[in-house]
Amino acid sequence: MKPKVLIAYSGFGDLAVEQEVLRRIDAEIIHTGDLTSPQSLAAVKTADALMVALEKVSAEIIASMTRCRVISRAGTGLDSIDIAAATAHGVWVAYVPDYSIDEVSTHAISLLLSLARGVVPLVQATRSGQWNSQLSGPVYRLKGKTLGVAGFGRIGQAAAEKGKGLGLNVLAYDPYLDGAAAARIGVQAVDLETLTRQSDFISLHMPLNEATHQFVNADFLAQMKPTAYLINAARGPLIDEAALLAAVRSGQIAGAGLDVLTVEPPAPDHPLLHEPRILVTPHSAWYSEEAKIDLRTRCAEEVVRVLNGEKPRSPVNQIA
Repeated sequence: MKPKVLIAYSGFGDLAVEQEVLRRIDAEIIHTGDLTSPQSLAAVKTADALMVALEKVSAEIIASMTRCRVISRAGTGLDSIDIAAATAHGVWVAYVPDYSIDEVSTHAISLLLSLARGVVPLVQATRSGQWNSQLSGPVYRLKGKTLGVAGFGRIGQAAAEKGKGLGLNVLAYDPYLDGAAAARIGVQAVDLETLTRQSDFISLHMPLNEATHQFVNADFLAQMKPTAYLINAARGPLIDEAALLAAVRSGQIAGAGLDVLTVEPPAPDHPLLHEPRILVTPHSAWYSEEAKIDLRTRCAEEVVRVLNGEKPRSPVNQIA
């Protein structure tokens, strides 16, 4: 019997990449494009593998699985999968932690540069017929300013390296900070209070879990410089969005650049979308054509490994 693989995500066009990889095990592919419809909930019960992106894989869904051996996440965040339930059910959970390191770190730096140079208001002004080089307000020289990187994993390290290349001093905060990586890149490891008080830009690069949910709250923002900017290309719920909006509107901080929000997509009237000093991009930091292919390939390869009786390359849990 052919192994059955349920692909619950959509938005990538055809499934040519996945089909090429899953051909190695002669898999039967079922593509529902979601994990909420009656069709997908019925299909998941007899699937040998499940491939998801942002779809929520609850304990109830996992309990309904009769044959599933692996849930492969096309992405890095894992807050949408009940990992404990999967482990208890004997199901591997795998993900792709290293597919868009360059893209996400570059996007974070792009937001930093756009904020520092007032790029968006200047473009909007010239399109409306205004020609004023100082219209976006005071702009200060970037070289010598301080970038604080909160979360010093692969992407945080890449962002730190790019910040160093721009002439920024770089501080790094991470409870599990890799001292060797910090020394290699030439960044200073600091505590959280030092990071918030000394940084001119703070870029978030941490996973979302119970400890980091609303990591940036009113107290965090109150410690930042009034001239400082916050950047988030990691996970939306790392930030208390109401507190951020209040801090920007009151002048407590200078502004923010966000690629992720707590609810995506946001309602058209979401206040963060209409605050001039907050730039919002549509969860696009991960994207390049190369990253898209890497992501889909590696996600499918994890399925092939497990269904061939091997361990995943990037397991989240351990199954006996």
